[in-house]
Amino acid sequence: MYSVSASAAAAWSELLSRVARRARLRLQMLDYPAPAPLAELWARPDKAAVFMCGLPFTRAQPRPHLLVVPVPSPPEFRGQPLYWSEFVVRSNSPHRSLSDTFGQRIAFTGPESQSGFAAPLRHLRSAGGPRPLFLEVIAPQVTPQGALAAVAEGRADVAAIDSYSLHLLRRYAPELVGRIRVVDRTEPRPIPPLVASSALESLTQALVEAQHDAALQPLLADLRLHRFVRAEPAAYECLLGEFESSLDYWRTRPLALDVHPVFRGLTPKAGAE
Repeated sequence: MYSVSASAAAAWSELLSRVARRARLRLQMLDYPAPAPLAELWARPDKAAVFMCGLPFTRAQPRPHLLVVPVPSPPEFRGQPLYWSEFVVRSNSPHRSLSDTFGQRIAFTGPESQSGFAAPLRHLRSAGGPRPLFLEVIAPQVTPQGALAAVAEGRADVAAIDSYSLHLLRRYAPELVGRIRVVDRTEPRPIPPLVASSALESLTQALVEAQHDAALQPLLADLRLHRFVRAEPAAYECLLGEFESSLDYWRTRPLALDVHPVFRGLTPKAGAE
């Protein structure tokens, strides 16, 4: 989820490898680049340290074990394990607000995403009405960088981007981020946790202690991380109820005239009023 480039993936691999050695665990680092489906990764029975979106975590049966959650280092996160979605448009777009994009095209990451689908759906409820908000919902973009690229390249007019991913993209893909700008944001929610298929207390403890290891500080800085803290399952319970409420709302109101098949079950049929 947060391997936004080859360099970012290498930094994550190095960080997790070092932490695993401190936890006296032998782990295999798996390369899983986009657009490989995240649902298949989350369903694997051999997870040791995998980022999982909070929404699918609440829906998973059985639920994986929570290890830790990241606390991003940029000041706007205020030292908390929270994030939000940033609505972005092209830098040269005439749109100055989210409402300016209504009647255009929106990109979502995928129907299992909190930041790239559930959060923007909830945010857009305040603008819902009898007519479709957007002309088209384009194909799932899988990752935040995919959705951002869809906007930057002109395939979509607006997309909601995970705020932590956006900071990583500013670090690792500045030329891409330079082609977009933010026009709105959603409310903060619990940031995606690292999960495992079974309880790994030694790894959890090693991740929590990483902030005190001077040798890891350059990697944490590169990944825009302040620290990791233990994950609390109860923090994510609100996400499922909010998502179901949004689906109930949008099933009775049109979101787009042309809804991509992946999302079609969530909104009225194309052209419905």
